[in-house]
Amino acid sequence: MFKKFTPSTDIAGQTPPKSSVQRSIRAAVLQQWKIGLETLEEIWPKKETLIHVKCREHISIYSVQNVPLFFQHFDGPFYPTLRLLHQYPFILPKVGVDRGAIRFLLAGAPMMCPGLTSAGGYLPPPEEALPKGTAVAVHAEGKEHAVGIGITTLGTEEMRKLNKDVAVEIVTHLGDDLWALQTL
Repeated sequence: MFKKFTPSTDIAGQTPPKSSVQRSIRAAVLQQWKIGLETLEEIWPKKETLIHVKCREHISIYSVQNVPLFFQHFDGPFYPTLRLLHQYPFILPKVGVDRGAIRFLLAGAPMMCPGLTSAGGYLPPPEEALPKGTAVAVHAEGKEHAVGIGITTLGTEEMRKLNKDVAVEIVTHLGDDLWALQTL
C-alpha cells in the first residue's frame, strides 16, 4: 500500500475534518482497537485537531501535530501506524511469523499460513480465535516489536486447519514509505 509513496506527489490535500466526523472517527477507533478511552486520550487528546491527509489510491492518513497516527483505505478499518503500534503494542491482536518469512514480510509480501503455523510462528489460542478481516500486528520470531500490520484473509482456526494459502495481507511494514514518513 505504501510502496513508492512520496509526500510531494502522492498527497492531494490536508484538511481538518468537522467535529462530528472527528467524533465518529473516535468511536470507530475505540470499537476497532483493543483500547480504552484514556489510552485514546493519550494518543489523540480531545483538544488537539485531527488533520485528514488525502492521498492517492483512496488512502487517508490522519495526523495530530503533523505526526501520522493512523490511516484508512477507502472506508475500511483504521490501522495504526507502526510507530504508534510500537508505543502501544496492545492496540491490535498479535500473530507471529517464523524466521523464514521475515525477508518476505519486509518486502511487503502477504504472509502464508505455514509461516504462522510452524514452530516459530504464533497464532492466538482457539479461545481467542480471530475472524476473517481482522487487523493484526505481525511480529517476527525473536523480535520484540511488530514488523508489520495486516488484515487476516482467513480466520485463525481456518489457518490451522488449511495450513496453505494467504493468511495475512500486509498493509504496512518496517521500511516502507509510511515508516520513513515521520512527519507530514
